[in-house]
Amino acid sequence: MTIARAHLIDPAVTRWYHCITRCVRRAFLLGEGPDDRKLWIEKRLAELAQIFSVAVGGFSVMDNHLHVLVRLDPEVAGGWSDEEVVRRWGRLFPPRDQARQPLPVSKAWVEDRLKHPDWVATARTRLQSLSWFMKCLKEPLSRLANRQDQARGAFFEGRFKSVAILDEESLLAVSAYIDLNPVAAGIAEVPEASEHTSIKERVDHVKSQGRTEDLNAARNGSVAGSNASAGLEDSHWLCPIEDRRGLDSTREGMLDGFSLGSYVLLVDYTGRLFREGKAAISREVAEIFERLGSSAETWQARLEKLTKGRLLGRFFAASRLRLREVAERLGLRRVPNLGGCAAT
Repeated sequence: MTIARAHLIDPAVTRWYHCITRCVRRAFLLGEGPDDRKLWIEKRLAELAQIFSVAVGGFSVMDNHLHVLVRLDPEVAGGWSDEEVVRRWGRLFPPRDQARQPLPVSKAWVEDRLKHPDWVATARTRLQSLSWFMKCLKEPLSRLANRQDQARGAFFEGRFKSVAILDEESLLAVSAYIDLNPVAAGIAEVPEASEHTSIKERVDHVKSQGRTEDLNAARNGSVAGSNASAGLEDSHWLCPIEDRRGLDSTREGMLDGFSLGSYVLLVDYTGRLFREGKAAISREVAEIFERLGSSAETWQARLEKLTKGRLLGRFFAASRLRLREVAERLGLRRVPNLGGCAAT
């Protein structure tokens, strides 16, 4: 039975969600067309991340589907002035002339919208909504593709799937799984070469700053490694991997004390697992698992379940206790995804 989206997405339960949307009939529509549709998705994600109070933590655009990892930030939207809400909405849906051509967002248009507080309140709610975020990601590409293909009808399946990520270990696993989609599919050899993924976007951003050496230095959990990470992700549109608010940044990241360098190292190790079925554990990787309170065996088992699609349901956690807590809170009869959890 389909579950109402309102019962699946609750920032009070978790702010992190893994969204999956597929092309109709799982056709390879994102890999076709005169333009690069995958690149269009990347650019649109970057644009929407600057408009919505929704942070993008990861993405992977494949030929027939895409993955997006997002964090809902309702408190951010609550702090916007009414004028900022109107101007953000105008970037999404600008005023148009009689020929339906977009017009600049003028001061007069903004002032007219501000006369309608109910409209502003609705716009504020939508600008923090995951459903509206996905709608604004998918619909423009659907219209563009239909014009290019001289076709009608749906481009994407109507309803995207959202999986609530309930703890940090699961957040890290899902992020790595998303970034490794092209490697798992045999399209790319190494994660950093995986086109249209967040890990390549992150590494390319570091290279554009000329800070590749800092990225390598940040792979360990030492003080020197932490110092090398300073400012590494601050100017990037993606949500930083490391949450450095307690150190030197005002931006909220994904994981406290876990650097981008450590993440790249862990994803590279996991990519070799996908390609070869096994991989030697370096001292740095062993230290990462130690810091996470996990093990290489547990990590490999969880990622294998993700890649083989054996985890069902709408919630994902590293422990059964956490799943049961959420199930009780939401009044669910069954607890999903127990196969991805430890025995406790």
